[in-house]
Amino acid sequence: MHRLKLKNQSKARRQAKIRKTVIGTTHRPRLTVFISHHHVTAQVIDDSTGKTLVYASSVGQKNVTGTKTEIAQIVGTAIGQKAKSSKIKKVTFDRNGRLYHGRLKALADAARNEGLEF
Repeated sequence: MHRLKLKNQSKARRQAKIRKTVIGTTHRPRLTVFISHHHVTAQVIDDSTGKTLVYASSVGQKNVTGTKTEIAQIVGTAIGQKAKSSKIKKVTFDRNGRLYHGRLKALADAARNEGLEF
């Protein structure tokens, strides 16, 4: 149990460190990503007003199948398209304490291919 507690504390410390510097504004909102064991969620947030501008997730979607990396790519494409339709071009990327690798990198690359700049 001590190992899991230490792991969670380390992740919380990394998240806090990142959130000190990564702040979403009206001109450049924050793209945050949450990856659970089964699903991927991404949202574009304006921290100055505290509102979510765009949201995409794999939760409850029937057409999302494949590996977890492919699901992350689908969510990245969806968030990129929704952001483009909301006239959002530039965002700051909040990796939420995770390493920029694997599913997180797949989501970021798919969002970049849709026209988001970060």
